[in-house]
Amino acid sequence: MKLHGKRTAESERETVLVIEDDRALRRGLAMNFELRGFRVLTAADGNEGIKLAFDSAPDLIVLDIMLPGFSGLEILSELREKGRDVPILILSALGSTDSKIEGLGLGADDYLAKPFALSELFARVEAQLRRRRAEKRKHPVRVYGDLTIDFSGRRVRLRGKEVGLSAKEFDLLALLAGSPGKVFRRDDILDRVWGFGFDGTARTVDNFILSLRQKIETDPSSPTIIKTVRQVGYKFDR
Repeated sequence: MKLHGKRTAESERETVLVIEDDRALRRGLAMNFELRGFRVLTAADGNEGIKLAFDSAPDLIVLDIMLPGFSGLEILSELREKGRDVPILILSALGSTDSKIEGLGLGADDYLAKPFALSELFARVEAQLRRRRAEKRKHPVRVYGDLTIDFSGRRVRLRGKEVGLSAKEFDLLALLAGSPGKVFRRDDILDRVWGFGFDGTARTVDNFILSLRQKIETDPSSPTIIKTVRQVGYKFDR
């Protein structure tokens, strides 16, 4: 593999966990991440990978789906169920639309089919990390009635109790809550939360809004925080 570009000093020593059973690919990714200034951890199977994911608090995980032991999707599901919002980028030989939808639906932040261009991988990695860095710089903790959002720490509390959100659920909430009252069209939400060129649909946004409402609304069937603007999109009403 050949290194493309250089990392910025801003994000030096961020930790990337690579969970990949292909030895050559794992070593090649580790080498290139290290050359770009990252601290790199690697796992060759799902059992080792899930332990490192929970114990080492990485800033980003590159995750294969087909692994010995725990599968990539099982690792993804377990992390999200436990409220870990680390960005997760799936690498998989399964490039079908159904596989992408399943991975993203379980809380993955991005999905890249094998074989892939290393330059595209790093562009996607930087996009995920850049979004998190920007949130930390721009937003303090904000309180909206019973809802508290720590934009920097990426934590949400409802009536004092922590709410477990996936990374994408938090990104969606942060986008809406960052501009209370502003109506966001579904296409805009797709571009800003999932990234330009993502091939999801308006249904993707609707599904994530539904999941988010179930976690932060007193009555998800009659939402008072995230409201639907008919035939347009959604807004944060606080």
